[in-house]
Amino acid sequence: MPLSPELREILACPKCKGALDFHEEVGEIHCLRCRLAYRIDDGIPVMLIDEARPLP
Repeated sequence: MPLSPELREILACPKCKGALDFHEEVGEIHCLRCRLAYRIDDGIPVMLIDEARPLP
């Protein structure tokens, strides 16, 4: 289930408040500044810093 354009527009990284890169095909949202990946579960972004994984 793709994220709505309205949701994509208002989402920001919870850590740095920066812009995000959406990778819905792999079920993740990336913050390149913080080097974190937030998962998308059943079309719902899980924007919790403690649950984000570090990007390589």
